[in-house]
Amino acid sequence: MIEFSDVGLHYGDGPDILKNLNFTIEHGSFHFLTGPSGSGKTSLLRLLFLSLKPTRGHIDMFGTDTTSLRGERLLDMRRRIGIVFQDFRLLDHLTTFENVALPLRVLGEREENYRANVEELLDWVGLGERMEARPELLSGGEKQRAAIARAVISKPDILLADEPTGNVDPLLAERLLHLFAELNRMGTTIVIATHELAMLDKFSFPRMRLADAEVTIHD
Repeated sequence: MIEFSDVGLHYGDGPDILKNLNFTIEHGSFHFLTGPSGSGKTSLLRLLFLSLKPTRGHIDMFGTDTTSLRGERLLDMRRRIGIVFQDFRLLDHLTTFENVALPLRVLGEREENYRANVEELLDWVGLGERMEARPELLSGGEKQRAAIARAVISKPDILLADEPTGNVDPLLAERLLHLFAELNRMGTTIVIATHELAMLDKFSFPRMRLADAEVTIHD
């Protein structure tokens, strides 16, 4: 599904943030992306989300070389990818329901066609009674679950998450990781960037370790 070939990245005249990345992420797989702070995990996620282009090399996704995509073709490709940002990025003036439904509204779908699906998903992530609440009334864990729900409501082929357990307590963090595992069992390809190695020992998914601007994958 995703193949990096000799991918490198640097900003301006600065040093390489990423260099000589060569790896494949298969359809339906689940990977933890680990590495020290400042190693480039967020930059790698941005490359996977196609919001950032590599300085050199090629990224093949769904059989297409994405480095040449522009305009509507690039937007169509990105619609197949969901992402959970570290800072949630919920819109303050929208309710939980409206935030989660936003990707469907952007696609032009009518509310009567998606309301039942959004409500079912909110129940599934434990926010059924919070769907009319705005972000300022939600806890950190509730915001995180809302962000996850928004990322998956359009049924993306790939789900990316940047430190999704960094703002919640250990018990909720484990619940969120089980939620991601359930999404993976339903067929979604998952890549989660995290530094919480102790938590990962409870799961057997492969790890992509990013260090010294290079990636190594360990089963």
